Amino acid sequence: MPELTYQRILLKISGEALAGDRPFGISTDVVRFIAEEVQAVRALGVQVGMVVGGGNIFRGMEASARGMDRTSADYMGMLATVMNGLALQDALEKIGVDTRVQTAIQMQQVAEPFIRRRALRHLEKGRVVIFVGGTGNPYFTTDTTAALRAMEISAQVVCKATKVDGVYSADPMQDPAATKFAELTYLEVLSRRLRVMDSTAISLCMDNRVPIVVFNLHEHGRLRQLVFGERVGTLVRGG
Repeated sequence: MPELTYQRILLKISGEALAGDRPFGISTDVVRFIAEEVQAVRALGVQVGMVVGGGNIFRGMEASARGMDRTSADYMGMLATVMNGLALQDALEKIGVDTRVQTAIQMQQVAEPFIRRRALRHLEKGRVVIFVGGTGNPYFTTDTTAALRAMEISAQVVCKATKVDGVYSADPMQDPAATKFAELTYLEVLSRRLRVMDSTAISLCMDNRVPIVVFNLHEHGRLRQLVFGERVGTLVRGG
């Protein structure tokens, strides 16, 4: 078996991905598929931290644009990520993967509080750790949460799971002439305003030299290929 390129990863999953083909809600089929993909890399000895969004249930920025107070809307979005995290934990544990949910918002009956040293201990013991509740602060996206948690747990890569197989010059669903980038620098992503992650998350990864791989998690085996260093999706680094 080839040697692992990444022994500890941070997997970022959007809330929309959990909805599957539906406009909102949680697809049990999608959640089960994601759990099986994570189980496959966990069986290789990869330590996995996860950050999940909440857009399949509630999007704070959209509610704010419609007149809701931004802070209240963002807190509601954070609560949505907790629901998604619990769904992922349930799916993972049903297939034998020990999992802990850690939240940035205190809710002792539901999940552990986020404590960095405890999270590291869980990872070292082979448990998957799902980070929910965002950063615990409004005005920060779950992309930024993913970058932040990646730094805190010393992840070697941020794996940004999307519905397409990388970063394109335009939306490939709408523009058939869109071209895929095999590799980009952080500065190229920022200057071209490419929709990889928000600028705060990109800057945080750039400052700490943590690469980002944007890939399609819905394609079986892609995460496994990624941890072995195979060219999957789009790699963002350097610059």
